[in-house]
Amino acid sequence: MRRRQWFFAVVIALSVFACSKAGVEMFAGFVQPVKFPEPVYHFNTNPVTQAGFELGKKLFYDTRLSRDNTVSCGFCHIQSAAFTHHGHNISHGIDDRLGKRNSQTLANLAWSNSFFWDGGVFDLDLQPIVPITNPVEMDESVSSVLEKIRQVPEYPSLFRNAFGSDEINTERMMKALSQFMVMLVSDHSKYDAVQSGEMTFAADEERGYALFQGNCAGCHKEPLFTDHSFRNNGIAIGANKDEGRYAVTLKEEDRYRFKVPSLRNLRYTAPYMHDGRFITLEGVLKHYTEGVQNTPNADPLLHRNGGSGIALTEAEQEDIIAFLGTLNDSTFVNDKRFAEQP
Repeated sequence: MRRRQWFFAVVIALSVFACSKAGVEMFAGFVQPVKFPEPVYHFNTNPVTQAGFELGKKLFYDTRLSRDNTVSCGFCHIQSAAFTHHGHNISHGIDDRLGKRNSQTLANLAWSNSFFWDGGVFDLDLQPIVPITNPVEMDESVSSVLEKIRQVPEYPSLFRNAFGSDEINTERMMKALSQFMVMLVSDHSKYDAVQSGEMTFAADEERGYALFQGNCAGCHKEPLFTDHSFRNNGIAIGANKDEGRYAVTLKEEDRYRFKVPSLRNLRYTAPYMHDGRFITLEGVLKHYTEGVQNTPNADPLLHRNGGSGIALTEAEQEDIIAFLGTLNDSTFVNDKRFAEQP
């Protein structure tokens, strides 16, 4: 009898060990994709751990970050929409208050050295402060958020697991959110598979890729499909008269310049532009071929050979759209690691 009890005890112990080992192996931390450049995020001051990532995810989906406990980060950054606010040209927040910009995707933030359409924040650890305190987004104060989450029984242990003690402060909250956000890496599109030799482009995708390289890659640099610069893309001034980068720098040359967005996951992130004015990619390309405004600081790449815009036939536009479809990453938008838990 004792021998049988001892046997089952060993089996259970080995099973627990195997499960815990599998859990450790399952969480690989931040992994840099082979074809991607070196990230710019400062992992030396905030290395990603499983405990930090899980704490950051809980905070990301916690509505206590807003004044009336109704709006979380995940409210405007929905995973199925590649962490954008699906269906809204400009995002709305607390009390259904309207902002003036379309929520940007949170994919591949580890390679970004500025945040928001105007680049008003230069460090990911500081980025969440803006939506938390913005009166049309979460309309809360960081100090009030800290007081609220200190009252939640499970948070002290989560902070202890992540940072070594129960102390809940601004730095730790921001670092935990960063640990979650830098893990939002999108690198499993068809384009990525082609680059690694696992797949090949279809004929229209191949033609579109060549056209893209000749006409679009000056701003949308591979493999992230943004060069993180700020440019005036000749778009007409919107109804809210958003002046873009100028509001941050007060430099005249930055008026109506906005950050170049990544073109990854366009299938999920419509509508497009900083104010979501274009519902379709056809509309975006029509702007670049027919609608570029001849403003004083419009990007020089849009005024080549004495003309305005990019000369593309309808067939060429269709091929470019076919290529852009290869940048969609269904693995990313369905990755259970990033999903809100019930």
